[in-house]
Order: sequence, then structure tokens, then C-alpha cells
Amino acid sequence: MALMLAFSWGLNWPAIKIVLGEVPPFALRTMGLGTAAVLLLFFAAWQGRRLVPPPGSRLGIVAAGALTIVAFNFCTAFAQLNTSTSRAAVLTYTMPTMSALLAWALLGERPGRRGAVAVALGALGIALLAWPALSASQGSAGMAGTSLRGPLFALAAALAWALGTIVTKKVAPVPDRVVATAWQLALGGVCGAIASALAGETWPRELSRGVALALGYHIVVATAFAYVLWYRLLDSASATVSSLTALAVPVVGVAGAMALVGDRPSGVDWAGFALVLAAAALVLLRR
Repeated sequence: MALMLAFSWGLNWPAIKIVLGEVPPFALRTMGLGTAAVLLLFFAAWQGRRLVPPPGSRLGIVAAGALTIVAFNFCTAFAQLNTSTSRAAVLTYTMPTMSALLAWALLGERPGRRGAVAVALGALGIALLAWPALSASQGSAGMAGTSLRGPLFALAAALAWALGTIVTKKVAPVPDRVVATAWQLALGGVCGAIASALAGETWPRELSRGVALALGYHIVVATAFAYVLWYRLLDSASATVSSLTALAVPVVGVAGAMALVGDRPSGVDWAGFALVLAAAALVLLRR
């Protein structure tokens, strides 16, 4: 299950990059999240599951969905529009380090020596990955601000994911993960539709074959299938399995971006990748 999730989400990074070449970001999230929600609800109905979550779990489902699904997916889309796929994928996986900081701030869990080293490594890795945007300041302030949008959106996605994971762990247990995930994806689809209408986006009349295939992969495999796997891992898997999964996804994402969308990370990028993943490993493998 962990291996399937690592590849499902890892290859989703280049798939999204391909789709964004022809489809606006909010329209993409409307189609991707909304269609995946419908697929999961049909699947749940076919299996005879109860489609309405019990009242005690609804607030937690909405809160976790707003962070883990809505905020995360919107931020990652804009991150890829403003920086390379490889850089966006790895910066998003500063999530474990952010989780350690949030646990310290919100739960009083001191990070200890290992956690402090992880935070330092993660901060240095972020600085290296943001260096191309920071160096743009030598040109003009506007250019630097535009270049920084990608890393900032990726870090915002990591923060939303970290907060969503804490909420998922703290709220009342969800009796049916498939149904709960479907409604969370539906929430993302509705938010995407509202944002798309406000932004005046329109769906393209025709999609190229490659974009259509990438969109199908994003909806069926990386969204409907993978989110159910993720929540089941949170519910039942050991800390080691979950940790190795989180570390494997950006590795698959970088390899996929190099193979499918032509990303060519620089030496500074590779150093930043190594530092961010080392920070995540220190936090996750300890857990």
C-alpha cells in the first residue's frame, strides 16, 4: 500500500504540470477533485456503504478536508505554475519538519536535539531551493516577487498538509474512510468551481492526447485512489511505513519530472533536495 501511494502521488507531480499547460488551475481542481469525489461515492454506493457520515464526525471531516484537500491542492497547482515541478515537489515535503514545529507550538512537544538539527537542515534546504528567486532581486524587485511565488505556494501547501494531518489525528475517528474522503474531495471540487467562476476561467474546448491521459491519471489514480490509501495509512500503518512513504513521494516526483516534463535540476537544487529530505528523515524516522 505504501509503495502504491508513493508512486501514485510521485507521478502526479509531472502529470499536473502537463495538464496545467492547457487547463486553468481552478478549473483543473474542480474537474479533478469533483470527478474523483463522484467516483468514490459511486463506489461506496455500489458496496452498500452509508453515504452520509455520522453527525459527530462531520466537523472533523470538513476541517481536515479544507486543509489537506482544498488548501493543499490549490497551493500545489500555483506552485507548479510559478516554479519547476522538482522544486515544488521537494519543498512541499518540508511538511514533516513543519509538523514538528507545529507540535512544539500547539502541543508543547519539544523537538529535542534531533528535531533542532532537522529544522536547521530544512531551513538551509529551503534557502538553497529559493536561491534562484532570491538572486532575481539583482534584476528588479517585481521579478524577484514573481519568482518567489512558486516556493511560497509550495511552503503554504506543506503548512496546510501539516495542519490537516494534526486535525485528522485529533478529531473523532471516521467510521468510513472512503465516504469521508469522497465528501472532502467534493468540498474541494465546490471550492474550485467557485474560484474558477470568480476568476473567469473557461475549460478548453479540446485537450491534446497527452493532457487527457495525464488528467485521467490525476483523477482516478492520484486523487480518488491515492487519498483513500493516505487516510488508511494514517489510521492503521506503522510510523515507519508512513515515514518511508512520505520520503519516497518527492523522490519519485523528481524522477518523474525529469523523465516526463524535462526538468533538469541544477547542482544547487540537488543540494537543496538532499537537505530537505534529510530533515524530513530525521523527523519521520524518529517517529
